[in-house]
Formats: sequence, C-alpha cells, structure tokens
Amino acid sequence: MSSLIKDLEGLSLTHEAPANNEEWASILAKSDVAKFAGPYELTKVLVFKPKTAKTATPVPVVVVALNSTQTASNIVAKAAGVKEPRLANKDLINEFFGTEPQNVSPISITKENASKLKILIDSKAAEKSTLLAIHTDSNAKTAFITGDKLIEAYESIAADVTVVDFAKEAAAAAASATPTAGSGADKSAKSGSAGAVAKASANEGKIDGAALIGITSDKELDFPGWYQQIVTKAELLDYYDVSGCYIMRPGSYSIWEKVQNYLDTRIKSIGVQNAYFPMFVSSRVLEKEKDHIEGFAPEVAWVTKAGQSDLEEPLAIRPTSETVMYPYYAKWIRSYRDLPLRLNQWNSVVRWEFKHPQPFLRTREFLWQEGHTAHLTKEAAAEEVLQILEWYAGVYEELLAVPVIKGTKTDKEKFAGGLYTTTCEGYIPTTGRGIQGATSHALGQNFSKMFNIVVEDPEGSDKPKINVWQNSWGLSTRVIGVMVMIHSDNKGLVLPPRVASNQVAVIPVGITAKTTSDERDAIINGAKNVEKTIGDAGVRVFGDYRDNYSPGWKFADAELKGVPLRVEFGPADLKKNQVVAVRRDNGVKTVIPIASLADEIPKLLETIQADLYTKAKKQFDEHIVPVTTVAEMTPLLNKKNILLAPFCGEEECEDSIKETTARRDDDEEVDEKAPSMGAKSLCIPFEQPELKEGTKCVNCDRLAKAHTLFGRSY
Repeated sequence: MSSLIKDLEGLSLTHEAPANNEEWASILAKSDVAKFAGPYELTKVLVFKPKTAKTATPVPVVVVALNSTQTASNIVAKAAGVKEPRLANKDLINEFFGTEPQNVSPISITKENASKLKILIDSKAAEKSTLLAIHTDSNAKTAFITGDKLIEAYESIAADVTVVDFAKEAAAAAASATPTAGSGADKSAKSGSAGAVAKASANEGKIDGAALIGITSDKELDFPGWYQQIVTKAELLDYYDVSGCYIMRPGSYSIWEKVQNYLDTRIKSIGVQNAYFPMFVSSRVLEKEKDHIEGFAPEVAWVTKAGQSDLEEPLAIRPTSETVMYPYYAKWIRSYRDLPLRLNQWNSVVRWEFKHPQPFLRTREFLWQEGHTAHLTKEAAAEEVLQILEWYAGVYEELLAVPVIKGTKTDKEKFAGGLYTTTCEGYIPTTGRGIQGATSHALGQNFSKMFNIVVEDPEGSDKPKINVWQNSWGLSTRVIGVMVMIHSDNKGLVLPPRVASNQVAVIPVGITAKTTSDERDAIINGAKNVEKTIGDAGVRVFGDYRDNYSPGWKFADAELKGVPLRVEFGPADLKKNQVVAVRRDNGVKTVIPIASLADEIPKLLETIQADLYTKAKKQFDEHIVPVTTVAEMTPLLNKKNILLAPFCGEEECEDSIKETTARRDDDEEVDEKAPSMGAKSLCIPFEQPELKEGTKCVNCDRLAKAHTLFGRSY
C-alpha cells in the first residue's frame, strides 16, 4: 500500500483545491485529463461515526463510492452492522487520519489505521473496468486508479472491506417500505412537506430536481453544503489555491465597500483618522505583551526566510496591530495635548487557524478595520467604546437587516490583555448557533504600561505621569457571511437592498418566435425606459437584455445572485403603461404604473429591507430562552435555542457549563457536519432582566452577578 501511495502521489495532477465534487469535476474538465487518463469516475469518501457507548472507542465506517452513487445512512448501517451512523466530526477524522476532512481520500486508509476502521466499497467503484479519479494527500491533487487495484491495495494491508451494491440495497429498502393502499404511511407520503423532507433526507440533503447551475443542497438538511454553494454560485467568492484563503469577487467586495462607507463617515465624525502600518512585526515586539501574544500565539504566521537565506529575526504577519502600532504611539504622544490620538486601518490580517476554514466566517486572511485610540481619561475611553459598538450594531441592523444583541464579554471570553470587551452577538436560525459580530475593546492601561505611553498630568509636573487609556475595535468581512446565512434560501442569495450592488433587475418578457421585429423593439425600448426611470430615482438598476437566455433563466439567475427586486416588462405592460415588480425575499408580485416608478420602487426596496430585519428579529427573539438550572440547557440547545441564564461569572464555572452541555451521542444533531460542542458564554447583555436578590448561578451555588447569554457558537 505504501508503494502504491508513493506512486499515485508521484503521478498526481496538482490543481486548485475544490470546494466540492462539482468544482472538482469542473477543474478536471478544464485540464482535459480524459485525453491521457481515459473515461473516469469521480469518487467520494465519507466517514461515519456509529452510535457508540460512551465508554467505548468508536470504529469509524469509511465509505468509498462513485460520486454519482447515493450512499444512504440506513444502507451504511446495515452493511457495516452498526447503529445510527452519522457523518464524523473534524476531531474524529483528525484522530484517525491526521488530516482535515476535505483531504480524506481512498488512500488515507493505511496499514497504520486499517485495523481501526470498517470500510465499505461501492460495487461500481470496485469493478476492474472502472477508472477512479481520487485525491491523494490533499484535495488539491488528483490521481487515477482502477477499482480492482484499489481493492488489492486494501487486501494487502488486511483492511476490513465490504463491497456494497448501494443501488440494489436502496431498491430493496424502498420495496420493503412500500405501504399498502390506504395505510397511514401512504397518507403521510402524500401529505406534502413531510414527504418532501423525507425524500430530501434520503438524498443526503439534495434538492430533488434542482439544476446544477442553481443551489442543489437544501438549507435545512445540508447547511454546510448549501452555504458553500451560495457563496460560490452567487459569485461572492472563489476558492484560492492556499487553503483557508478566498478571492472576494465584486459581488461581495461591493458589500464590503458599503460597510466601509457607512463606518468611515461615522468614525471620522469623532476625529478618527485613517492610517496604514506595515503587516510585519518582529518577534521581540510581538512578545513584549505576554498576555496578548498568548491569546494569538497558535494563529501567528511567521516569515523565517528571504529567498534561501534565514532571517536573523523571524517576522510575524500581524494577527492584529496593537504591538505594531503602540511603539509609535509612545513616540508620537508627548503631551496630554496630543490626546486623544485616534487612528484606524482598513487592512487585512492573517490568523493561521487550524480549524476547518469557512468562507467569510473563519479564514486565514481576512479584511477588516481596526481602530486604535489613546485617551487621557478612563471615562473618555469608555464613552468611545460604546459609541463604536453602537455603530457596529448599525452595520448589522441598518445595512444588513441582521438583529444583534449588545453586551459585554465575560472575563474568560474578553480580548487577551484588555480591560473589558463589548460585543454585538448574532444568531443563525438554521443551526441554532450564536455568532460574534464585532467587538469594541477597552484596553485600559495595560498596553500603555508595556509600551511606556505616558503623559504629564495636566494638573502639574509635580504630579505622577499618567499612562494613557486605550481602546481597540474591529469589524471584519465576517459580516457578509452572517448576512448570507440568515437571509438566503434554496433559490440562492437574498440581499438586503441597502447593500445589494444591483437593487433592481429589469427583464423584458413575452418575446416569442411570433413577435414581430417592431413589437420586439417596442418591448426592449420600453424596458430600457423603465430602467432609466428607476435609475434616475437613485436606484442601482440594470437591464438584462441578453437574447441567448430565456426570461425564466434570467429570473433564476437574478434570484441566485440575490437581486432584491425583479421588474418584468412585456407586451401587456407596454399596452397598460405598467410593470410587474417581483420581490426576491418572498416572491410577492406588485403591478406599478410607469408614472409611479420613481416613487414606488424606492419605497418597495425599503419595505423589503424592513421586512428582512423583522423576520430575522422574530426568529432571534423566539429562540432566546431563559433557564435557571444547567439540567435544562442541553435539551434546549438541541432545539436551536440561545439561553439566558443567571451566572456567577467565574471562569471555572463557565468551563463546567461548556463541558456539561456538550452534545452526547444520544442527543439530536444540530448540524451533523459540524463538531459537537458545548455552550459558551456569548455576552452579558446590556439590557438585563431583573436579577432578584439571592438568585443562584445556573451551574453552581454562588450568587449570580448578571444574566448571561449562552449558546453553541461559530
């Protein structure tokens, strides 16, 4: 097996890392490998964790199958002789294979781990005549092997292999499950939504009949797959050949520009100036503030070479800029008259996370703004912290139609080296998880003492010198991911009008083979006049006049890319001097006279904006549940809730809550493709319910200090 692995790795085709097998197929098609490899089949490798006693070590089930084969979990359970197999989480995969989930391939099964696994091979993949396209040591490499050679390799390492005819087993299962006429099961299958969910579930979250150019994964059944398709097919980003890094395409960068404009105007109104500092920081400077670097140490990327020569001193690429900027604050701040000093950067930072990357949410390089300010007094610094947080909440609520809760982080979750951290916390309804939106930190005097940023007391030189009071605050491109997760649906992206690069799409309709040239020209010219009228009203609008696509295709394209409003104009509209406007968020159609377009279209866009926020706010509010005992927490978390609990604030108690509420094998999965997790504190909300005297902590016998939000989170 080891020699086979070496041979395959040596013959691997290197390419960009695909997000999924659809992208992999596209990459291979572009490289024209069929000319030298011949007809081939893509493979997929799924790792399942069966239901296992808490005291037992799990034996993962590895399924190697053709990409086109449906590998239902009930068939996996039967063939492997296990109960309730679920897709394994990242930690389990790393434990058995020593790699990220996306890099597990058929040759990840080796002599070292074979005895610890059960392996199921799709009978179609095991055939001698089948040439398999497989990944080798990463999903950025492809090699080819016939099915019989793969079986031989497994036999050479004494792997526990079972060949399974998934199609035959699925047919047998369907036949045995066919209900008799008039049975309750038959009625249930005909009852609409329940039957549709069952059908989609058996198809691993795929939407029945979905075209490949659209979204093919169901948001409720395969949230990670759905999200990956949304951000790529809606052309927000593309995958880069460095894992964890992504290309922001114009569709997402235009959203970021609107966020920039919103914030930039406001922070400048209080005297903040934009500046730029280098991305490199020396190790001696970075390590000067021990608490700070300890919080970031695992994520710091280091430059150690220039060409072939080792650097005398390693250089870190900034994970944040406190230690980059503050030596110069000490140089520039000579007097209390130099205060406040308020600088902001619009830049990128690098945090080399080893967790599974997620576009916009957890990436190794991301764009953000980071403000760093110095003040004479604690009170002035505290005032700014809250003002910035208010504007961050405005980005979410006013621009992105995303509700947030403002509060303070617990001591365990606050910024490393800071005095306290304030935060905006959001909620993703589909997974039931909280998500940190933006933070504004009061750093106190910790950094000014480390970097000797001092001024004379205004009351006189005979007074002790004063260490300045500092803040830092940041908001990143994560905002885009949060917005996408909350509003979008199975048709594609849903964008709030205030951040959509195109708010309205004008689409001519009703042009057929029988339409005369004059009639066609009249419809097209009428649509262009509609486009101009809407544009003159200050609305971002475009007309889709492509004659190689049908109106239906254009409708689907506009829906996929999240255009908030579609305006249709056809022969009947030409006669009646009107248009038909269709909302992206709910599909409601409205007839609008052309004479009223300049007034009605902007109003309708604002209605869409408000309705998106109202819907998201209702979902958030309905899933904030008060609790008083830790025993209540896990079942409520499993129902996708965020919990408001009286809490003592002690770090060891917070650790205990997280451990106690971790999902167990017999709990319902919130998201089977994500790791199990316990609840952590999200924030101590500013708006507090009454805390009655003598109220005990949700988890211990100490008195509670405040109500705190707990939840599973990103």
